[in-house]
Amino acid sequence: MHLSIIIPAFNEERLISQCLDAVSASLSANQKPGFTSEVIVADNNSTDETAHLARQSGARVVFEPINQIGRARNTGAAAATGDWFLFVDADSLLNPGMIADILHLIDSGKYVGFGSVMQMPNSPWWGTVILKAWTAVSVTFRWASGALVVCRADAFRAVGGFNQDLYATDEIDLSHSLKKWGRKHGLKFTILARHPLVTSARKLELYSGREIAGQFLQVLLSPRKALQDKKKLPVWYDGRR
Repeated sequence: MHLSIIIPAFNEERLISQCLDAVSASLSANQKPGFTSEVIVADNNSTDETAHLARQSGARVVFEPINQIGRARNTGAAAATGDWFLFVDADSLLNPGMIADILHLIDSGKYVGFGSVMQMPNSPWWGTVILKAWTAVSVTFRWASGALVVCRADAFRAVGGFNQDLYATDEIDLSHSLKKWGRKHGLKFTILARHPLVTSARKLELYSGREIAGQFLQVLLSPRKALQDKKKLPVWYDGRR
């Protein structure tokens, strides 16, 4: 089995090396006969040292000029050669236990894909509340968070990858599509919980509670307009780092 790890990255010079170190350690801890991997960083038009640092860490770098996270993920996937794709955000850290669980479920032959619950160290209290609420929704409805999506490459291609009409929640859209494809092929989609993905709380540090609440309220009140226009999604696209 050949696993492609795909990391979309826009101006991530502060965190990309840490992310790639965690990828390397997680893969090294799970080496076994017949398992190979590749690491691809999809540089989403960065203006800093993201691409240079990624290459220094041994990753293959591909370039996507249009700033859109789903498009960057798709560009990485187009260059990938794996039987399975693992998309992880550049501000998140894989761990050996999670990779072990993923490989075990892949080997079972029963799954089309996975997401993961998350941990967010140093989150403010209201961020912890939001994360707990999202975790309950994610596990109940089997919706992957964008920080980690794992799926069969053939299923990903069959459903058209990440929806490029969306500038956010494209991972939920993909979860729906993969579950539908999986049902037709007798395969399940699940959310991993034993070894949570550690992800950065930086958005909760860079934006006030009022800004984040206003952003989500706008999405709730007018989801189609908000999710298809990145100008209406500053928390995702204004470039604060």
